[in-house]
Amino acid sequence: MSNDLTIGTRFGSSVPAHVLAKKLNRHTFWCGQSGSGKTYALGVLLEQLILDTRLPVVVLDPNSDFVRLRELRDTAPPESAALWRERDIRVLRLDGPEEDRLRVRFLGMTLQARAAVLKIDPIIDPEDYNAMLRLESFVHTDLRGHLVQWLREQNDPAWHRLAMRLENLGIADLDVWAWGGRDLIDVVDERADATVIDLGGFSTPLEPKAAALALLDHLWNNRNERVGRLIVIDEAHNLCSPDPVTEVDRLLTERIVQIAAEGRKYGIWLLLSTQRPSKVHPNALSQCDNLALMKMSSLSDVADLGRQLGYAPDELLTQAPSFRQGQALFAGGFAEQAQIVQVGARLTQEGGNDVAIEVR
Repeated sequence: MSNDLTIGTRFGSSVPAHVLAKKLNRHTFWCGQSGSGKTYALGVLLEQLILDTRLPVVVLDPNSDFVRLRELRDTAPPESAALWRERDIRVLRLDGPEEDRLRVRFLGMTLQARAAVLKIDPIIDPEDYNAMLRLESFVHTDLRGHLVQWLREQNDPAWHRLAMRLENLGIADLDVWAWGGRDLIDVVDERADATVIDLGGFSTPLEPKAAALALLDHLWNNRNERVGRLIVIDEAHNLCSPDPVTEVDRLLTERIVQIAAEGRKYGIWLLLSTQRPSKVHPNALSQCDNLALMKMSSLSDVADLGRQLGYAPDELLTQAPSFRQGQALFAGGFAEQAQIVQVGARLTQEGGNDVAIEVR
């Protein structure tokens, strides 16, 4: 396959526009305000990447925008459609079939992540944290089934308190937990061509964040395997805020910033997509060597991008407020030259669509 991924045409012409597949081994920042066509355009890039490379793609999808990635449009060219049907695409959802159900093993998370979920601080709650620490020796040995039941069966008052905390906070009843069963880590480790992790549909904000944290921690802790992956984080401001509120938020932001700073050499490459660059932690944004910028009316956001990403030409950045839907500035390593592109057509269906206004 060609190293050039066709994503549309150069603005004002019929000349094909490309990005360089080999340069997606750098972090990418993808942004555009609501209505700019950001999600649609991102789908175009991901389709070409899945078709023409062997790079596994993992999408953290908070708005269910990519859950129909397996479904071809009627307008898809026959040759591309035939190739697409050969690709292994997994979609994990809260209410999916058993083999594709989005679940996380609570005991598979790091000690630090579990403590954050349970709101246990090692200094403020030393006894409870120590109980969790002692539990570590059982996590991968004789501990089976639902954690609350197991804790209550043990002759240890500290573990009984952990069981009570799990119940009192409602943590034990969350839908996201696999407890002893198959979870999203098992699926991601199978290295499908694309794995969409649908983070929408949960009843609490903690559940999608716990799933994302479990995945990112797992990939980082196994980074020495050096398995190339593109991790797409849509609406990245939700997981990588400059002002995290909870301890889970803080751990997520720290992990994403760490991957942005050090992940490239291990083959963990980020694509951060958002409507507002200022809402993404600057230490993650500044590590991005590729930029796709769609319509952005906020002049302050455009100016911030120019300061953070010096490779984007000012004369093109300043045109962002006037971009029409589907137009984007591509700059950085994955563009042979900075250029404005009219993004081409999707092969697959979009998961999330605007709500239409009915006409009388």
